[in-house]
Amino acid sequence: MEKDVMTKDIEIRIDNRHFYSRLATIAGPIAFQSLMLALVAACDALMLGRVAQEQMTAVSLATQIQFVQNMLIMAITGAGAILGAQYWGKGDKETIQKLFDMMLKYAGAICIAFFIGCEIFPEALMHVFASDQTLIELGAAYLRIAGISYLITGVSQSYLAIMKVTDHVNESAWISSCAVVLNVVFNLIFIFGFLGAPRMEAKGAALATTIARIIELVICLVISGRAGYIRPALSKMFKISKELTKDFWRQCLPLMGGSLFWGVGFTSYTAIMGHMGVDAAAANSIAAVVRDLICCVCNGIGSAAGIIVGNELGAGNLELGKAYGIKLMKISYVIGIASMFIVFAVTPLTVHMVLLTDEARKYLTGMMCIMAVYMIGRCVNTVTINGVLDGGGDTIFDMYSLAVCMWGIAIPLALLGAFVFHWPVLLVYSCTCLDEVGKIPWVMIRFRKYKWVQNLTK
Repeated sequence: MEKDVMTKDIEIRIDNRHFYSRLATIAGPIAFQSLMLALVAACDALMLGRVAQEQMTAVSLATQIQFVQNMLIMAITGAGAILGAQYWGKGDKETIQKLFDMMLKYAGAICIAFFIGCEIFPEALMHVFASDQTLIELGAAYLRIAGISYLITGVSQSYLAIMKVTDHVNESAWISSCAVVLNVVFNLIFIFGFLGAPRMEAKGAALATTIARIIELVICLVISGRAGYIRPALSKMFKISKELTKDFWRQCLPLMGGSLFWGVGFTSYTAIMGHMGVDAAAANSIAAVVRDLICCVCNGIGSAAGIIVGNELGAGNLELGKAYGIKLMKISYVIGIASMFIVFAVTPLTVHMVLLTDEARKYLTGMMCIMAVYMIGRCVNTVTINGVLDGGGDTIFDMYSLAVCMWGIAIPLALLGAFVFHWPVLLVYSCTCLDEVGKIPWVMIRFRKYKWVQNLTK
């Protein structure tokens, strides 16, 4: 039976009411959580954009350090979530607890490394993303304060990931949303100096992020102490079976490779645009914020796809898991086309919301139009690769596709265009958007091989 499932389409009648209800129940809170997290960057950009273009741009460049850290943490928590979703479908809570311990151990090590880097040589890190000395100094000051928040991010993200796959997705979204609201409030206080606080501008954004992260972790610890929640067994953290550890790294290493390819690739895009001048960097910073806000829906559905497909596959319902995956893949195209029209619709408002030079405003208008087309590929790939394929353990394809499309095509073209051929800013920006749209046919071929239709539990 399993061989048949993996080699041809099988008509399974899906209860659409149950499917969409389940999808909304899981995707809604995750999309909202993603929106709230994106709003932090949006608020930083808007608030600092009302102070000075250099302040906004410096913080946007500095946060690329956290972006790379988040990619590594997402690989750790993603591997735990993939296995966790299947073991939850199987009803094995003891194994999920062991996965939780592994996530905390490995994510904690990554956080310590990034904390040390931000505190000891922040200027060197900023040199990667900018050549302007003002941006480097402002960004380094931001990193020294924000580095404290990087120390604890992995712990809180591990808690939130376990909540998502153990039927506590609402609580996970609520915790993240509270942290975002607090972050925005603290931004107002410390960036502009409200309520008697000193006016700290970029440093204030870093302090606000740090305080909000600390509170987020405290809430995670308190909520997870209640009955019905999976909690880590710290005394057993270094006594996990070799077989489970092997299974974990079998999923994690391709995810980590893909995350590094994607995270460092996106960071490279930012660095390339940062070296093309302050106006180009500023416009790219605003375009990135809009992109992250609009991607919230596809992020939510992608995460829900991994959980829904993983639950069914882990429970042994391979045919139903496959049918769900096919339906979710089709939904991703609808989301992508809708996202394209949304980008076009919000472009005029976005261009006039922040204080930019005339040149930066012209760049931003062009970038938004290019990004609108890019959104189709981004949504399809997020749901199909990071949702359906990962939910069935087919994690290595993401790494392959990024190695070829991003690192083999998009990044070399952008580098050559920016530093060798000296192409216009918008043409270089177009190169940074090639990978998502260009790999759609390859993604569909991989999807139809159905290597992701597998039960990973032991």
